[in-house]
Amino acid sequence: MQLLEEWWGEREGKAKDLPAEKPERRLILGGGPAAAYERVRRLAAGNAVVVFSLSGCCMCHVVKRLLLGLGVGPAIYELDIEKGGTEIQAVLRSIFSATASSSSAASPTPTPVLPAVFVGGKLVGGLEAVMACHISGTLIPLLKEAGALWL
Repeated sequence: MQLLEEWWGEREGKAKDLPAEKPERRLILGGGPAAAYERVRRLAAGNAVVVFSLSGCCMCHVVKRLLLGLGVGPAIYELDIEKGGTEIQAVLRSIFSATASSSSAASPTPTPVLPAVFVGGKLVGGLEAVMACHISGTLIPLLKEAGALWL
C-alpha cells in the first residue's frame, strides 16, 4: 500500500515534476497528466474507502460486494459512466505499473487496473490485494483505522 502523495512527489511538502509524457498520452489525458493525477488524488482522498470500477466488470462487482457485505459504504466511481473515466484509467494504469515495477518479485502477468481500491487515501490495490488483506485479517483493522467501520 502506498500513500497517494508518494505518486505525486509531495513528500515533505516538495512537489516533484511529473516525467515528460509522450504527445499521444497528453491527448488521451485531455488536460494533461497533472490534472488527471490531481483528480484521482482528490477523489481517492475524498472518502474513507474509494473504489474505481467498471459497471460490467465481474472483479469490480466482487470487491464492491465484499466491502458492502462488511458494512462499508465506499464511494464508487464507475469509470465507463464517469466523465473523464478514460483519463482516470490511464492514471491508475501508470500507478499500478509503477507499483509492479518497484516490487521485488515481478509478476509474469500484468496486474489488472480495475478495480482500484483506496482505503484512507492509500492504494490497497485490486481485487487480489483486497482479498489477500481480507483473508489475512488485515482488511478490517485497515477499514477501522480509516474510519470506514465503527465496530
